[in-house]
Amino acid sequence: MRWLWHFFQNVLGVVLRHPVTGTSVIAILPDEKIVLIRRRDNGLWGLPGGIVDWGEDLPTAIARELFEETGLELAKIRRLVGVYSAPDRDPRMHSICIVVEVEARGTMQVTDPLEVMDVQAFWREQLPEGRLSHDHRQQLQDYFAGLTTVA
Repeated sequence: MRWLWHFFQNVLGVVLRHPVTGTSVIAILPDEKIVLIRRRDNGLWGLPGGIVDWGEDLPTAIARELFEETGLELAKIRRLVGVYSAPDRDPRMHSICIVVEVEARGTMQVTDPLEVMDVQAFWREQLPEGRLSHDHRQQLQDYFAGLTTVA
């Protein structure tokens, strides 16, 4: 019985002391507008995205999170924008965020009102500067600069 307790302590230590993997999606509509969601937890605008589920690959997580938060379908993954891993980038937990640019299609709608208050598309010049959640401002700056960032 003691070995079982030791095993669970080791497993919990590994699980609880490691960053969570997630994704942010820079969703581009056919008219080149960028889709943002207004988060219910802090009222700020942000990129759609979330945690990669156990047993899920990244493209599946990207498509799922995009649809769950915006109602849009993934048409194509264009490029990797970056990997962001600063321990304080997400105020809730230490997470590693993989940011991708995608082409999206469909009709925008709030499909998860517990997480999302609003979903809108913005021209680059109209992004809600100063009202972006987490490190999404940096992610968008890197995207606009054409960078692939590891930070």
